Amino acid sequence: MTQHPVFAQAIAPFTDELGRLRPGGAHVIDVHTHLGLDEDGMSLDPAGLHEMLDQADVQQAVVFPLHDPERVPAYRVPNDRVLRWAEESGGRFLPLCRLDPADDPIGEAERCLAAGARGIKLHPRAQAFGLVGLVEPIFALAEQARVPILIHAGRGLPPTFGEELVQVAQLHPGAPLILAHLGVADQAVLGDGLSGHPAATYDSSWLNPIDMFGLFSRVPAERIVFGTDPPYGRTFIGMFLLLRIVASLGLDAEMVRDILGRTSQRLLDGQELPPPSDPRAPHQLLLDTRLTRITTMSLMAFAATFAGNPGVATGQLELALAVCRDPDPGPAGPALMRIAPLLEAATRLIHEEQGGVARPALQCLVIAIAIAATEVPQRR
Repeated sequence: MTQHPVFAQAIAPFTDELGRLRPGGAHVIDVHTHLGLDEDGMSLDPAGLHEMLDQADVQQAVVFPLHDPERVPAYRVPNDRVLRWAEESGGRFLPLCRLDPADDPIGEAERCLAAGARGIKLHPRAQAFGLVGLVEPIFALAEQARVPILIHAGRGLPPTFGEELVQVAQLHPGAPLILAHLGVADQAVLGDGLSGHPAATYDSSWLNPIDMFGLFSRVPAERIVFGTDPPYGRTFIGMFLLLRIVASLGLDAEMVRDILGRTSQRLLDGQELPPPSDPRAPHQLLLDTRLTRITTMSLMAFAATFAGNPGVATGQLELALAVCRDPDPGPAGPALMRIAPLLEAATRLIHEEQGGVARPALQCLVIAIAIAATEVPQRR
């Protein structure tokens, strides 16, 4: 997985920073990674995931299939691939089995758990299923086996999703949960409705820092775990964003070690989680106006790049670079100097892309957004 030279040069200054932000002795588990092929054309093989993990010095990853074209019957073929790759990884890959609630989910779950799966993955968006009246037997099995369910809780879900998940989870409080993508599908309903659940956690596989601050303002840090969503996300980028967030909030090293791996390990081992503390982020943040402008413009450029609209993306980046040229930048000056080369690299990478999505540009933008949104939010 060779890196584009422009991208490699742009992120090089941030490799050392990642090491400084990471507490010593942390055993890191990326709790949200895919392997195999998706019908949307995305793919990731074991060698590619190993490379991503190595780049960020991540020891283990929870792995499960993509929305594989060979998923019929019952995800048996992609589940077997992931189980085999996990066995070949020497313990680095920790497999979950992906289930179709309409196609023998209990039989497939029991088969995979007996073969070494450590939990269950559900994706109600990709597979277009509701929760109430369909997934209760899966939750009951996870409760009995004391294995976690990682469930998609990001974009593309109906407005009833949050209430339905709270309803099912409350019926089966012994089923540990990992809500993917910060629970952004219905963060407020999920955060409040599952506040009394003994093992409802949220993974960090999402690239908008404002949403991440929102989660930390509503959910205890003891219930947040590290995840990055390869091949859609990148381990290094996701870790950089998360560590910038927790540093800006002043979380201590022990808490960061829990987020990076220890909480996930407890979930996978069927252990109880420690009692939660109060949420660590305020509901209001005081931000520098220059850096806030960079954040919003870069997020718009990210969305346009992801949608394959390079003209809109580069237009936003031109505006963001103008902010970086502020002749009186005040306290934001050092951050603007670090952000400008990332925006310039993203612009160049978008111009070079011929069709498709300029993914290295997206990664440059996430680092720029991470710096702009966290330098350093003040409590209020």
